[in-house]
Amino acid sequence: MVHRIIEWSLRNRFIVLICSIGLLAWGIYAVRTNPIDAIPDLSENQVIVFTEWMGRGPQLVEDQVTYPLVTNLQGIPRIKYVRANSMFGMSFIYVIFEDDVDVYWARARVLERLSTVNQSLPQGVSPQLGPDGTGVGHILWYTLNAPDVDLGEQRAIQDWYVKFALQNVKGVSEIASFGSFQKQYQVTLNPNRLLYYKLSPNNVISAIRANNNESGGSKFELSDIGYVIKTSGYLQSIQEIENIPVQTQNGIAVRIADVATVQMSGETRLGIFDQNGEGERVGGIVVMRYGENAAEVIENVKAKMAEVARGLPQGVKFDIIYDRGELIQESIDSIKKTLIEEMIVVSIIVIIFLFHWRSALSIIIQIPITVVTSFILLNAFGISSNIMSLSGIALAIGVIVDNGIIMSENAYKHLAERYALWQEQQKNKS
Repeated sequence: MVHRIIEWSLRNRFIVLICSIGLLAWGIYAVRTNPIDAIPDLSENQVIVFTEWMGRGPQLVEDQVTYPLVTNLQGIPRIKYVRANSMFGMSFIYVIFEDDVDVYWARARVLERLSTVNQSLPQGVSPQLGPDGTGVGHILWYTLNAPDVDLGEQRAIQDWYVKFALQNVKGVSEIASFGSFQKQYQVTLNPNRLLYYKLSPNNVISAIRANNNESGGSKFELSDIGYVIKTSGYLQSIQEIENIPVQTQNGIAVRIADVATVQMSGETRLGIFDQNGEGERVGGIVVMRYGENAAEVIENVKAKMAEVARGLPQGVKFDIIYDRGELIQESIDSIKKTLIEEMIVVSIIVIIFLFHWRSALSIIIQIPITVVTSFILLNAFGISSNIMSLSGIALAIGVIVDNGIIMSENAYKHLAERYALWQEQQKNKS
């Protein structure tokens, strides 16, 4: 079979040349479109289920949230195993699927199962799916450098402006905010006053909820002009909360201010984020979507950050503290340099030892064609250009050259034998 292929190739050299050129062009296109990353993604095929139940201890979260979810999620098809972790006010469940399962099919199956589990969970508890990223999806970390802006204001800028803008970048799964605290109105009840007015905490909660709402009316027409009627009832200040009536006793309204203290504060924090010992910072983590090109996503995020920076308050700017793009570029440049050096050194050695430019050229041409062709297979199997895959290509150059030299030596041997036989025949004729 091999002899027939060689014979056909020798008789149809033009077709072989055209096929080689086409393969080279296809390989160059594959090189340009292959995803680039610094490290291979060896993380498991998982779907994260996150549940928040603030104020509850780990054991209570484990018994009433984590355990019911784990037992119900174990029946999903093509699952390897389910892991769970319960902590103060939060529950994390990691559903690990088989490696060949499509991640979005897996997420759909988990959502389908969660829709039937909500009845067994405490009231107000709603499980959510984590981002469709991987274990190596954290590609960029940034903070807001704003020395003259309050930390609460920085977190508001991050959550209500920066986060929404960066989430629109193609390939970004989530922008996870961290640092500082989220502003909120805190109502601190006085138990003695509640007892005096014969009220319960639920009465206060119900009063605040009922008075923090908007409702629509109807359309009113006057002089051929239509007016939309609505009531605006969202609470916007501490004074408005304090003046909310809870109950009427003996014709006198009992307000929130009579039974509680209202103040603007931040949500209870479990930790802080400090940068280089210079104080607290507010920032975000860019999580890349599954299967995206890390280098391309990072460049798109940086371009969007430059656009978003024009809308930040004066004195506020981005400070990138972790950028995988730099690691990717350094890794790829190092491997590229190694590949070029190997190709040059191998070409020189082949020319010196064979001392026949046509034979050396046939071997040297194999190197770039084989290297770019390997990227076609990388794309076909969904493997990115990273340190591991490119190092394998670099190591394979020696095998490529060895095969070319063996074939050339074999051809020389057979040509020499045929030439000696021809000379002998010529002598016999003469």
